[in-house]
Amino acid sequence: MENAHLVVFAPVDNTARVHAVVRRLGDAIALGLLADGEQLPSETDLAAHLGVSTVTLREALMALRQQGLIETRRGRGGGSFVRAPARPFDLDERLRPLSAEELRDLGDHYAAIAGAAARLAAARSLPDDVRRLRRSLDEMAAGAPMCRLDGRLHLDVAAASQSVRLTREEIRLQAEIGPLVWAVHDLPDRRAAVDAEHAGIVDAIERADDAAARDVAESHVLNAVQRLIERRLEL
Repeated sequence: MENAHLVVFAPVDNTARVHAVVRRLGDAIALGLLADGEQLPSETDLAAHLGVSTVTLREALMALRQQGLIETRRGRGGGSFVRAPARPFDLDERLRPLSAEELRDLGDHYAAIAGAAARLAAARSLPDDVRRLRRSLDEMAAGAPMCRLDGRLHLDVAAASQSVRLTREEIRLQAEIGPLVWAVHDLPDRRAAVDAEHAGIVDAIERADDAAARDVAESHVLNAVQRLIERRLEL
């Protein structure tokens, strides 16, 4: 399973699970992480990936069908298929239910995880790990979608840390806050700074500078969250 799908299909939070599944899959469709026409896993497999019951999943899929984001086909070759949304991901709509305090707390947690992963990656990464990170930077420079590449870069950093727990937590946090971070990364006033931050993380990992890797990774997350808080306060 590719990195984007690891994030999309990570277990959801225990509270309000139908809403959480609808939001998770809806965000993924709006951001293009799930492509138009892509077939979702079977209900049994998808429920297992998300850590919910099949009853909860069916309620969520019904809501997504009502929103026009999922099409269900019967018979041989049937299943649930993604339909591209009529409008793109709405950052302001997703920010409204969140307070500045919630965003700050979530950002502090995510920065701590991203910083720890980058520090360990600088100490433990192998040449192949660095090559994967450089490939993501090259694709970003070529204009590939930030929502896929930012998530992939951070997952590759976590994998290079050789910490299974940190990698799992990176996946969980990307599923929770990733869509907001990716959307703010793509704002015109953030893209150049984001590219420089990504390069700084990879450069520090490549030269085995664990302190710099941690500091840049933490700042990268906190800068994005600060922009999210500023935008939330403007609403």
